[in-house]
Amino acid sequence: MQHISPIKRRPSRQIRVGSLLVGGDAPISVQSMTNTETCDVEATVGQIRALEKAGADLVRVSVPSMEAAEAFGKIREQIELPLVADIHFDYRIALRVAELGVDCLRINPGNIGREDRVREVVAAARDKGISMRIGVNAGSLEKDLQKKYGEPTPAALVESALRHVDYLDRLDFQEYKVSVKASDVFMAVEAYRQLAREIEQPLHLGITEAGGLRSGTVKSAVGLGALLMDGIGDTLRISLAADPVEEIKVGFDLLKSLRLRSKGVNFIACPSCSRQNFDVVATMNELENRVEDLLTPLDVAVIGCVVNGPGEAREAELGLTGGSPQHLLYIDGKPASKVDSAQLLDQLEEVIRTKAAEKQARLDQLLAKD
Repeated sequence: MQHISPIKRRPSRQIRVGSLLVGGDAPISVQSMTNTETCDVEATVGQIRALEKAGADLVRVSVPSMEAAEAFGKIREQIELPLVADIHFDYRIALRVAELGVDCLRINPGNIGREDRVREVVAAARDKGISMRIGVNAGSLEKDLQKKYGEPTPAALVESALRHVDYLDRLDFQEYKVSVKASDVFMAVEAYRQLAREIEQPLHLGITEAGGLRSGTVKSAVGLGALLMDGIGDTLRISLAADPVEEIKVGFDLLKSLRLRSKGVNFIACPSCSRQNFDVVATMNELENRVEDLLTPLDVAVIGCVVNGPGEAREAELGLTGGSPQHLLYIDGKPASKVDSAQLLDQLEEVIRTKAAEKQARLDQLLAKD
């Protein structure tokens, strides 16, 4: 199967978020945000670890108060994954989490306050080697821009971002990324396209407040997919009213579909029809749950009949074609063995895990040589 993406990514400046590189030739990173009460340290640490297990590259934590800032410090002590602190209204919270080991500060220009306050936050970030994100949101634009444009527009979002980009440039601070999020797909996509032509900094993509698991996934896929196909985007967050772990899964599925990044099993599965020789839907639902812990990239085709099955199986690393009375398993594009329906799930899981372990061992050897 072809793994090289035809997408040419927009050149951007590379910054560091803790141990993670963002922008330049670094892989597009996938992040989420905790929805626990930050002051509940145990619950927040547990959720971050669940996100890390799902493959998250970094996690954002809301820090709405000084009490939450102190809790963030305790969370930081237990987590190695890069952490972003989400700061609104009170710049002093940003100064405090900078002391407590945050990797990136997300500030909203619409509510962080006067330029002198931003100057203090920038000074702290520079002193501690912390990067920043200018997070513009259609729902919280500066009052003068609301008055100027009458309503949120792509131009208003970009103007908000550029005035703060200009301010950071005047302070000679370049370690930042920018987002211009809106819940409206057209507004967000146009704002990002305009901004991408104006600056060299990495862009954080997102359709804010996208919706529930299904509707939010569709809306995010449409908006972010359009931008990613344009080569725009260096890190992303899928905003869903759902378990944050789902945001990581959707984010990687989106990148896998565009061949921009591979993590975990990439399933090629038919929607099933009356030609199927086993229950494809039930098999896929169970199989995805069983192997969702695997992070090694692997292409697996699961097709219910012999119409498209052999062709898809030959292109995948592992493939299953439904047959009667037995189904045919392919490994590296070649027929390997026959499988009975009763043992189908167990044998598929076993061969997937074996193949993933072998591939990961080869990848580790290559990395060791480098």
